[in-house]
Amino acid sequence: MRLTIGIDVGGTFTDLVAVDQAGWTVFAKSLSTPADQSIGVMAGLDELARRLKLTRAEMLARTERLIHGTTVATNALLERKGAKVALLTTQGHRDVIEMREGLKSNRYDLRSPPPEPLIPRELRFGIRERLRPDGSVLTPLDNDSLTRAIAAIRAAGVTSVAVCYLHAYRNPAHEIATVERLTRELPGVYVSRSSDVLPQIKEYERVSTTIVNAYVGPAVRLYLGNLEQRLMEAGFKGSLFIILSHGGIAPVEEAARLAAGTVLSGPAGGISGSRRCAELLGVPDLIPFDMGGTSTDISLIAGGRASLSVDGGLVADQRIALRSLDIVSIAAGGGSIARVDAGGILHVGPESAGAVPGPACYGNGGTSPTVTDANVVLGYLDAAAFMGGRRPLNRTAAETAVDGVAASLGLSRVEAAAGIYRLVNLKMADGIRLMTLRRGVDPRKFTLLSFGGAAGLHVVEVARELEIKRIIVPTAASVLSAWGMLTSDLRYEVSQTYFGASPGIVADEVRDLFGKLEQKATSRLRAWFDGPISVERSAEMRYGAQVYEIDVPLDDINWQSSSLADEIENRFHDRHEELYTYALRGQEIVFVNARVAAVGVVPKSDQGRRLAFAETACVPVTTRRAFFGEWREVPVYALDALAPGHVLDGPAIIEAETTTVVIHSGDRLAVNDLGWLDIQVR
Repeated sequence: MRLTIGIDVGGTFTDLVAVDQAGWTVFAKSLSTPADQSIGVMAGLDELARRLKLTRAEMLARTERLIHGTTVATNALLERKGAKVALLTTQGHRDVIEMREGLKSNRYDLRSPPPEPLIPRELRFGIRERLRPDGSVLTPLDNDSLTRAIAAIRAAGVTSVAVCYLHAYRNPAHEIATVERLTRELPGVYVSRSSDVLPQIKEYERVSTTIVNAYVGPAVRLYLGNLEQRLMEAGFKGSLFIILSHGGIAPVEEAARLAAGTVLSGPAGGISGSRRCAELLGVPDLIPFDMGGTSTDISLIAGGRASLSVDGGLVADQRIALRSLDIVSIAAGGGSIARVDAGGILHVGPESAGAVPGPACYGNGGTSPTVTDANVVLGYLDAAAFMGGRRPLNRTAAETAVDGVAASLGLSRVEAAAGIYRLVNLKMADGIRLMTLRRGVDPRKFTLLSFGGAAGLHVVEVARELEIKRIIVPTAASVLSAWGMLTSDLRYEVSQTYFGASPGIVADEVRDLFGKLEQKATSRLRAWFDGPISVERSAEMRYGAQVYEIDVPLDDINWQSSSLADEIENRFHDRHEELYTYALRGQEIVFVNARVAAVGVVPKSDQGRRLAFAETACVPVTTRRAFFGEWREVPVYALDALAPGHVLDGPAIIEAETTTVVIHSGDRLAVNDLGWLDIQVR
């Protein structure tokens, strides 16, 4: 038996999935350990091995590939616990990260303070050097100013350095020379240079991304190094890969180099899994809805494809302009804390109880009322059966916590719990509106894909709020991000700026540029991978008067055509119309960046096995008193006992060891031939 293992570290739980060549799947959960995530990972591997009836050493010896999603970079940014970073930049440009793009995140709030930069001004050093926009040298690199900066960096105890010179994307010579000196004179210091991290136009995006990479890089490198060592000592001899924000996987050394690319590592696994679900179901239009312990991640699968964000967006008020999967994250999870403000208004989140101390019902010292506590009070969660009975919940602690909210609102306990439940559902529905309606997509035409440990408790009411009629809950819903990582391919992306406007876009120049990028990407990927490689080409383009570019796929284009430039322009018009419902075919088009992704297709086990239809009736294992507008005795079904062909009507509760699904009055659940739950919403 040969295995592949996916590991997703979340804010509350670490999820693990093992799959063999035949598609037989086993999964496990362990509590996350924020102080050192590798502790929770190793504890999870122990539990996974126990379920496989193997020792950990035996399991790891049979594991060919281990794919890991980590939140080390995300946590370092959110908690401001990254490295002590210095910036070396062109003289006169050290304040770019404070000037940003000249806009506030909330431009109508006159009192909002500017975001605090990751590097204080005294650690930002202007170096005398200058390149022209075409990459030619205007002012040579001044070694004296560099020497002074290195001395100041050494004296300040800096552990990481970001190097970002003006126009270095055109000519990296000054940055390379600077990095050579830093490496020689400051051994052990992590160095990040912009011409390596993001070699493309737009100064603020480039310097911000390079700084973020330097800020999180040491923590990511340390964590991955420790994890590799622990795994090796435990008997693992296979390949360890890290899933990156764009949904592809990469070796440890690449993830440590491009640490900023791991900021959305975990959620990227969920989208990879969602794409695979779309294939298995034959349903190309899905809204992945991933509710975990601390947050809810929402994305979009349209036509079987996930959308990629060109600029990466903001994470903790920091711009990361690497391509990433388009994800909306909202602070709504099982650990989200409910509170009543001075005006008597109920709020849920953004604060979370996390893994430690966790919700009050966990019994770890937490006293704040959370969404999980409300679910216990409402009878949706069975306190005695949580985590298969291995980690029973404290119902009395949950009731005491919710009583605090009830007293502040002048309500009964159950009314307060129902209010918490209702409010978090509305908050998550708004997140789905943000992902769909603001992008011109009608969510009513999509199917909601529910996954994450807490999603099943809320998904039906969220769908009802949005008038979505169909929900799919995979059997691996509670660990779908880890499961999805096993469906991800190796991916290496390269980009380069080609700033040209129609009709001046030269076909031969574009053809030659993409050819060089393809050679660079495939040769780098070939160093990691000896299997089949495919190539994806795209361009970032805009109309002349616009500020932001859109990503234009250029696959299946005739690259030898004499009218190549016209074909690219037409692709842009079509893509713009697809995204925004209009195209201005007479206007000037600006080609900004060329991008090539080399994709190494890794072998995958059969994760879509069809199951035999049930020969027995669908029978509940017990009943439980739960609140559905009133207290009712409702049937409780075991997820493992449901088989294709089974149908049941709500209200009902479906329980598994790691997740619970609640369906309400008028809803109907059917089990499809994959063994997944297919819910029709009243």
